Amino acid sequence: MATITTDRLILRPLTLDDADAAFEWTGDERVAEYMIYSTHESVETTKEWLRTVKSTDTQFEFGFVRRSDNKLIGSGGIRLHDDGFWEFGYNFRYDCWGMGYATEASLAMIELVRSRYGNVKLKAECAAENTASAHVIEKCGLHFVGYGEYSSYDGKKKFKSKKYESR
Repeated sequence: MATITTDRLILRPLTLDDADAAFEWTGDERVAEYMIYSTHESVETTKEWLRTVKSTDTQFEFGFVRRSDNKLIGSGGIRLHDDGFWEFGYNFRYDCWGMGYATEASLAMIELVRSRYGNVKLKAECAAENTASAHVIEKCGLHFVGYGEYSSYDGKKKFKSKKYESR
């Protein structure tokens, strides 16, 4: 699995040792508000999730470590869908929002896939109300293509979404 270094981040594989740090965002209702997972109730729930995080040749999953203090501040990934599009996503600790980390991490993941597979097609989706994520997706060069909807894994949350694709 690749490790990527950007100006401010290290993108590296997640491990079970990351559970306490990851719980700082997986257990935060503000972070989980638009996510497909429910807010984690305990570090053990986060450990269960970490056990499922796997990377393959068509799915790259990362922990995002801030270089300045070596602190894990988020996670995300990029994966190939059956429709031929690569979709990326991310989430960060609440106190790291609005600092450009999501754009920096997303661009690094996109560059990884393009360096391996060429000029691939990209897509991303966010809750229609989540203007910050829409802005990140647009900064990554994707264009709005329409509305859709998605729901949480447990089916308790449903969202109107904005869909984006590369040209």
